[in-house]
Amino acid sequence: MTTKSQLNDNRIEQFLTFQLAGEAYGVEILKVQEIRGWEAVRVMPNTPKFIKGVLNLRGSVVPIIDLRERFSLERSDYSSKTVVIVLCVEHGNSPFVMGIVADAVSDVLDIKIDEIKKSPNLGSKINTRYMRGMHVYKQNMIMLLDVDKLLNPDEVEGLDAIG
Repeated sequence: MTTKSQLNDNRIEQFLTFQLAGEAYGVEILKVQEIRGWEAVRVMPNTPKFIKGVLNLRGSVVPIIDLRERFSLERSDYSSKTVVIVLCVEHGNSPFVMGIVADAVSDVLDIKIDEIKKSPNLGSKINTRYMRGMHVYKQNMIMLLDVDKLLNPDEVEGLDAIG
């Protein structure tokens, strides 16, 4: 007889992987709405520095988050390879659309749930509250993000009312 936990261990989730400051990151593919090339954003006053501004995507105002700045990584100029990954995340009990800036998109990986390792707290600049876990793929460490936690309610407050 198979137990419920054994069934969960064999589940596979897909992750979109991307590059940021020479490191590999991943987000759940089911959270990804689209991938866009970088384009200028409308800067919004009185927002945290890592919120680069907003884009109008088919009538919706979408905040754009620079993960390099969110994670206190070295800043980089945007190039023709820079992309915005548009995500639909959970904010409270409602969906919220935002974009994250990445250096480049890499691949889509199938990852078994039981192969996701807990994130160690090694004094990293990246707060582990943003992390779902880590995965080793072809001897590379991929940091899997919990995108629902990239913005806290205070940072989001008012952004969804812009329009």
